[in-house]
Amino acid sequence: MARKDDYYNRAKQQGYRARSAYKLKQLDDSANLFTEGDTVVDLGAAPGGWLQVAAEKVGPRGKVVGVDLQRIDDLEPHQVTTMRGDMTEERTRDRLRRELNAEEGEGIVDTVISDMAPNMTGEYELDHARSVHLARIAFETAQQYLKPGGDFVAKVFQGRDLDDLREEMGESFQYVRTITPPASRDASSEVYLVGKGYTTAPVSEGETLTVDIVDTGDEGDGIAKVDEFTVFVGGADEGETVEVSITDVKPNFAFAERLD
Repeated sequence: MARKDDYYNRAKQQGYRARSAYKLKQLDDSANLFTEGDTVVDLGAAPGGWLQVAAEKVGPRGKVVGVDLQRIDDLEPHQVTTMRGDMTEERTRDRLRRELNAEEGEGIVDTVISDMAPNMTGEYELDHARSVHLARIAFETAQQYLKPGGDFVAKVFQGRDLDDLREEMGESFQYVRTITPPASRDASSEVYLVGKGYTTAPVSEGETLTVDIVDTGDEGDGIAKVDEFTVFVGGADEGETVEVSITDVKPNFAFAERLD
């Protein structure tokens, strides 16, 4: 227990509002979530430990918006804005949209992080289900505002619905990891799902389709377009119509191998 209490003591000594600040630091160390100048949305942000860490990471040129049901005391970094509200309510989501000065589907956010957790009932399955519900709300927010290539983090309690949520996220990110930061308490069932490289691609890895090769890339691969999304096809020439299997999907393009 002493090792875990050390995070509390360190938070007090280093000026962080909560020991959870070290969870985000550790998640960033593992997954490289932030870059200077980024725009970040923090859901479930009270009391502000994650906001402090995010503000440090993005620097004075960045922007961090925090949302929580509880009031968040003002933070010194000028790049931090907070709002009090319930992300399950449309009016709060509308306020967030106005704060971001964005329309849904407009990619302007680099990273969405969520430490939202339900009020605990002591009934494990119910608490797990509620945590998954909150993580899905955070995921929907990420889908609305993330830039291509953006990242997403959400806390969830382990349980039967975890794999389904991870699979859903996997359709929108290059890859998804499940991470338990060292700062998480030993008795806690929490894990963090980390989605890296948000993609709005109209194709997915393993998908089979027929495409027209409309151009040739610098490396000699054929280029096909799927809803204006670029797919590179090895061994295909301009003017051909080929059947392909998608092998790798990036935020702005994909690779495929021809099957015929």
